[in-house]
Amino acid sequence: MAFSGKMVIGQSGGPTVVINQSLVGAVLAAREQRAITGVLGARHGIAGIMREDFVDLSAHDSATLERVAATPAAALGSVRLKPGREECASVFEVFRKHDVRYFFYIGGNDSAETAHIIAQMASEADYDFCTVHIPKTIDNDLRVTDHCPGFASAARFVALAFMGDDRDNAALPGIKINVVMGRHAGFLTAASALARQQSGDGPHLIYLPERAFEMSRFVADVRRVYEELGRCVVAVSEGVADADGQPILTTGERDSHGNVQLSGTGALGDFLARHIKESFAGGKVRVRADTFGYLQRSFPTIVSEVDAREAREVGAFAVQHAVAQGVPGSVAIRRLGNTPYASEYFITPLSSVARKTRSMRDEWIADAGNDVTAGWLEYLRPLVGPLPRLGRL
Repeated sequence: MAFSGKMVIGQSGGPTVVINQSLVGAVLAAREQRAITGVLGARHGIAGIMREDFVDLSAHDSATLERVAATPAAALGSVRLKPGREECASVFEVFRKHDVRYFFYIGGNDSAETAHIIAQMASEADYDFCTVHIPKTIDNDLRVTDHCPGFASAARFVALAFMGDDRDNAALPGIKINVVMGRHAGFLTAASALARQQSGDGPHLIYLPERAFEMSRFVADVRRVYEELGRCVVAVSEGVADADGQPILTTGERDSHGNVQLSGTGALGDFLARHIKESFAGGKVRVRADTFGYLQRSFPTIVSEVDAREAREVGAFAVQHAVAQGVPGSVAIRRLGNTPYASEYFITPLSSVARKTRSMRDEWIADAGNDVTAGWLEYLRPLVGPLPRLGRL
């Protein structure tokens, strides 16, 4: 029998352009469940729960929710807080106070860990309760699932940005370096390869954190492409590191999770551009660098249709599973086919997603370490969807 009581839903970590689809999918599904007596949205995730800062999502009409679903970033506000058992205990006490029996947390692997700790506390207290993690991340680095809601739309942005930037570079030839998000996983940077529509199109070089970055080799690669084509467009992940695993450049600042800040200031792009410029005699080659930054995860008009649909459906699936089964877990996506693309959802244990992440498969990275393979593009294309064909003279 389903537990009867309220539900709380929160959003955590870096927002995406489809994270509100998951929120709305869960809220609308909850309205169909008799066991759920109230729907509360937590302002700024776990931090808001500890403050008992809730929004009554039962009071919003469907038209408002649909507008929110199509809006980028976290409508409830997000948080970068990795709580320990003490904070999770405070959260659990708030749940008991408000007769909350269902908790849904939209986020990445750290959010799954938070959900896991709270689920264990409820079990130890013999409290009828179910918590389900709803996956979200543009990094595409959650384990078990085929891919993560939020990634495909960010990948689409990267592909489109490189398509335009490559044409700009062809019109005014030079060397262009674009720094893309990705601390330990290069999925988003690798999506730049979709920009290529014919031979000679950029990006001509792609550097991922899964392979050690050597400055001398990087300079040699760029010089080789420039000498061959008279120009060069480069995609590089913000998380590229040397053979010892040390990031090529950081600001020295750390977030609440202990992660060093990488490309937020644009310093890495400038650093790489300076090395390239100095490698050419006289330094007269046109070299520029851009850092895509938060635009990758918040641009409103580049949403992948597959991404929006799946983000909505994983939210609804989480609620339906929680009420029907009462078993904690994380929603994951299983790919059923590419042509036509099809997928289904299932529940995996929270422990299989919490804490650890995954990286690009070896078979998706070219042997030279500066490009991707056809297998990667086969995986990616159905998620991103059709891209415009550019005209040529």
